[in-house]
Amino acid sequence: MRHPIAFSLTFPAGSAHIFGKETHVWRRAVTLPRRLRQICKLFRLLPSAVFRRGLRHGVAATVEHAAFFASIAPDMVVDIGANKGQFALFVRDRFPHARIVSFEPMRKAASRYARLFLGDTRTMLHPAAIGPDEGVANMYISARDDSSSLLPIDALQTELFPGTQEIGREEVRVAPLSAFLTAEDIPADALLKLDVQGFELRALEGCDGLLSRFAWIYVESSFVRLYEGQALADDVIAFLQARGFALSGIYNLAQDDKGRPIQADFTFTRRS
Repeated sequence: MRHPIAFSLTFPAGSAHIFGKETHVWRRAVTLPRRLRQICKLFRLLPSAVFRRGLRHGVAATVEHAAFFASIAPDMVVDIGANKGQFALFVRDRFPHARIVSFEPMRKAASRYARLFLGDTRTMLHPAAIGPDEGVANMYISARDDSSSLLPIDALQTELFPGTQEIGREEVRVAPLSAFLTAEDIPADALLKLDVQGFELRALEGCDGLLSRFAWIYVESSFVRLYEGQALADDVIAFLQARGFALSGIYNLAQDDKGRPIQADFTFTRRS
């Protein structure tokens, strides 16, 4: 077996959560490939004034999504599971004139997002989760807040991604997308993005009446259960195929140390 080369880097206090799910604990020995990815990402962020503003707020734009977005130009992005604005920040840099409508139910994350986009008149944040029914639900808060979910965190999640255990719960609003947008609000070249930690199928059900308005759907989904009761990638694919979308790409595949697939970003295009 080839053993990974490990080394340590020390970063400023408070920077531990800037780079998202890849980063668990900064002041420890980590495998060379992961640390190199983090350093490479930093160098990709620094040339952009938009991304540098994000870093000043402790938010690193998700430039790892760039491959898919090289071939599309959405006029509007609906960002479900916005967290602190990592994805919205990437969209704002790539598509300066796009309208962004984001949904983030967790108070602390939503507050960071609001500060980051203060004064951006083409960005709207709704402090809610999207699901099929209007109501209130428990958000299971992870030690890494971007791993929090409306579903309980499974032991496999914390085994594969150390430092993502539950540390608390927060009551949040859940509502269908139609409570915030009408069909007329969504232009022909609109993108729906979901990053909701196992709640993908339920969130898509909450968008069901408006799905046909979107040209593209970009959703993170898993091949194994990381959250109790979550639907897996094949369920999500079948749901969207039945509603007129074709699977058009798979990006950012995460694997365990044996090479088994864990999760990925899936792209869907509306059939004409």
